[in-house]
Formats: sequence, C-alpha cells, structure tokens
Amino acid sequence: MKKIFILCASIAVLAGAYSCTKLDVPVESQYVKSNFPVTDADYNALLGTIYSNLSSNYAVPYWRMQELSTDEAILPARDGNFDDGGQYRQLHYHTWTFDHPNVITIWQWGFGGVNTCNRIISLVNASPSSEAKKAATIAEVRAMRALYNYFMMDLYGNIPLITEFPVATQPATQTRAKAFEYIESELQSVLQQLPAKTDANATLYYGRPTKAMVFALLEKMYLNAQVYTGTAKYTQAVAMADSVLKNSNYSLDAKFRDIFLPNNGPQIKETIFAIPYDQQIPGNQFTRFGFFYYLVNAYGFNVGLSIAMSTTPEFYNRFNLPGDVRTKTWLAGPQFVPDGSGGFTTQPVYYPGTTTQIYIEPKLTLVPGKPMDLGNTIASQSEGVRSLKYYPDPSIIQATRLNGNDVPVFRLADVMMMKAEAILRGAAATTVNGELQTADVLVNKIRTRAGAPAVAGIDLQGLLDERAREFSWEGWRRNDLIRFGQFETEYPLPNDVLNMNKDVNRRLYPIPAQEIKLNPNLVQNPGY
Repeated sequence: MKKIFILCASIAVLAGAYSCTKLDVPVESQYVKSNFPVTDADYNALLGTIYSNLSSNYAVPYWRMQELSTDEAILPARDGNFDDGGQYRQLHYHTWTFDHPNVITIWQWGFGGVNTCNRIISLVNASPSSEAKKAATIAEVRAMRALYNYFMMDLYGNIPLITEFPVATQPATQTRAKAFEYIESELQSVLQQLPAKTDANATLYYGRPTKAMVFALLEKMYLNAQVYTGTAKYTQAVAMADSVLKNSNYSLDAKFRDIFLPNNGPQIKETIFAIPYDQQIPGNQFTRFGFFYYLVNAYGFNVGLSIAMSTTPEFYNRFNLPGDVRTKTWLAGPQFVPDGSGGFTTQPVYYPGTTTQIYIEPKLTLVPGKPMDLGNTIASQSEGVRSLKYYPDPSIIQATRLNGNDVPVFRLADVMMMKAEAILRGAAATTVNGELQTADVLVNKIRTRAGAPAVAGIDLQGLLDERAREFSWEGWRRNDLIRFGQFETEYPLPNDVLNMNKDVNRRLYPIPAQEIKLNPNLVQNPGY
C-alpha cells in the first residue's frame, strides 16, 4: 500500500502547497480533455497529491506544534546546538509569534491540502467517468478536505473556508464555530458514500477515508465541541464511538508494541486512519530527533542522529503502573541490548570506546543563566527520557534519516477512551454488542492490553493521565490539555530562567503575518 502512495504522488503533477492566499493559480495537471481520469489507476494517481502533501509535514512541523507546546515533548539546546533560533523554546514557553516557522509552514501545508482537494474536485466534476465513480471519488476528497480543515481549526481556530478552485475572491476569516459547523456538515454529507472496513478491503482503504474515519473525526470534534463552539456534545460523541465499536473488523491488537513498529500497516486491527511512511515517503523522522545517538549500533544501524528531543520528567512520571508495557516505549536508566521484539536482553550497552554502561537520566537540568540549554557534555547529553514508541527502523540511512513506521491519526483505543471521557462528562453509558460500556469498562480494556492493573472509579484526571500513557507522541496532547483546562500548567525545570506565557489566547496559534499582508480579509486571532 505504501508503494501505491508513492506511485500516486509521482504520477500526478503537483499544483503546489499553496497558502490560502495563493489560490489564483492555473489548473496544472497531466490531465486534459482527452485523457481525464477514467480508470481506477487514473483516479489513484490524481488523488495521490492529497496524501503526499499530508505525509510531508504531519510527523514533524505539525507534530511539533501539537507536542512541543506541551509537557509531552521538549527539544532543549545542548550548549547552543539544536536551538535553531529559539523556535523550540518558543513552543515550550508559549512565546511563539506570527512568524514562527511552524506557524507559517503548517498554515500553508493545511490550506495547500485544501487547495489540492478543491482542484481535484474540479477535475473530477469535468471527467467523463460514470456518475457513481465520480461521486465516490469526490466523497473521498471531501473527507480529506474536512480532515485538513479540522487540523487548521484545531490549531488556528478562526479560519477561511475555501470550497472552490480557482478562487474568485480572497477568502475571509470565519469563526471557529462556523468552521466546526462546516466540517461537521461535510463529514455527514459524504458518510454514506465512503466504504466500511472489512477484512477483504482493509489493505485497499488503508490510509484513506472510511466510514470509521468519519465517525472517529466527528467523535473528536464532539468531544471538543465545548472548546470549539461553546456547546457540549458529549452524547453525540458517544454515538459516533458506538458507530465504530459496532464494526467487528476493528479490535485492539494483542501487542501494544506492534502498532508502532517499522513494519506496521493494514494488518494492525485497531488502525482507523494512519499516514503511511517509508524510506521513499518523507516526513517521519522520529528516530532522527527522538532517539539516543549512542544506542544506534545496539539497535542495528549506524546513522548520525540528533541527541536533543526527549520528554519532560513530569510527563514521564505518569508511567508508573506495575506491568505496564507502555513504560517500555521510553528509554530511561541503564540501557541494555534490545531483543528485537520491543523488550531488552540482559546485555549492557556501553558508551563507545568505554566499559561504562549507557545511563539515561530521567531528568533535565538546565545550565544556569542559559535559556532551555542542558549543556553538551556526555553527562548532559544523557539527560532526558527518550521515546522508543516509533521503534527505530533498521533500514534508516544517513542521507534521509527516515522512518518506515506508519503514524496513526485515529485508532480504536482513542475511540474507546474518548467515549469513556464523554461518559465521565455527562453522557450516558451505552451497550455495544451486548456489553454495557461504562468508563471503567472501556479504560480497563486498554489497561488489560497494556498489562496494567485494572482501575475502579476512574475520574477525569485519571483519564487524562491514562490518555498520556496510551497516546504519548501521537499528536493529541495539546488538544487534550486545552480540553481539560491544563494547557497553561507550568512544569519548570531546574535553573529555568524563562517563564511560560499563561495567556489563554495561546490556545490558538496566530495567523501568519505574511498571509494577512497578502489577504486583508483575514483577521488575526485575539492576543497577537
């Protein structure tokens, strides 16, 4: 399936990842009236640009906006190295500006995706293919356009809603509530035209919209509706969860580790929507930024990596449940040779040229007087718990330093956990497949898979902590903390010389200044 995406992206001619202000571009395509898309291969090639754009920035700049702005991930400097103009400090301390590189890149990425979807819809509408084929294709594209718009609404709040190609007039900013209503309507409109997952079509529709993807996205929207619109929709969230849970083709995989291995793919039973990656689909560089360089030989490769990114001690302290296999997704303490299946042997790993066992300190001690800088000695390099969730890909090469691990966007465990939270927030528990699913029942299914002890009487804070354990580094921490009113919670590090900006307006990112300059119909978010 990954190779299909590569082929699609290479056959189609990109119109480009245009920002929402650069929409008066010509329709650039290999397709002319005599060879409009007709066959399945034609349509796959045409749609490939949507998915190649999605993968290009999801696992690095988009992920950084969602995770480096929280306690879940931190990319400190090491004696000035890896500071990159302070952009990671700005995310950590909520001091970003409207010209932050990620703020600009992701605005253009998201609306470039919307623009590509609109361009493809215009081409398909002009195609001589059957009405059924055109309708099915347009439903897929509209679902992806809704996903792009959701990412933009979640990050930027008040956004333009662009539905035509080419665009006749510069689009104006719409309220977040209006964007929510539009995305909801789009998803509901295409739902019946999308396929439901079966064992027979799991590979064909892997990484593409299905009914379950729409249900999961709507559930995410309804769970956050109080934040997005001011009106709670927890009962609706439960209904969307049940629509997924009734499909027996989705189930929790027996081994948590399998979900994130380099060879993950359509065989993972709980994946609802994932972004495929491999050495030819760029975008996944978790090993490059999040692994610990001195362990490369022990894990079967030898590539120069960053030593910078880790998690905060405060976040790692949540991984304290006896027997919980999710704790093994972090590298902390004395290091041992891996056993190849997510565990470890008893053979120590030594710092190169020494007989000193590598020891990763689960702490971060900043250099006095220097902003978010750990120093660059062996000892300071060894501070900071590293992530092993997206297990290192042994086929990684120096030239690209890419991972082949597909990155889940929606999976069944999230559907279950969101349902549990909606119930705790006031929705009624429901019965699915003969089972009354209370919050405890749902959470304990996930804990059982992880090998963690069962919980009785889980509360909202306990559920937030459980989400931290289950979904670490999956791009949802900012979303969760804002919903729980904890996005402004400080977690100072020793010798910290900077303070977090606690302005609640930072729950939204700013519209890039250059976009407003090009399009005066865009209105800046409050506080910027």
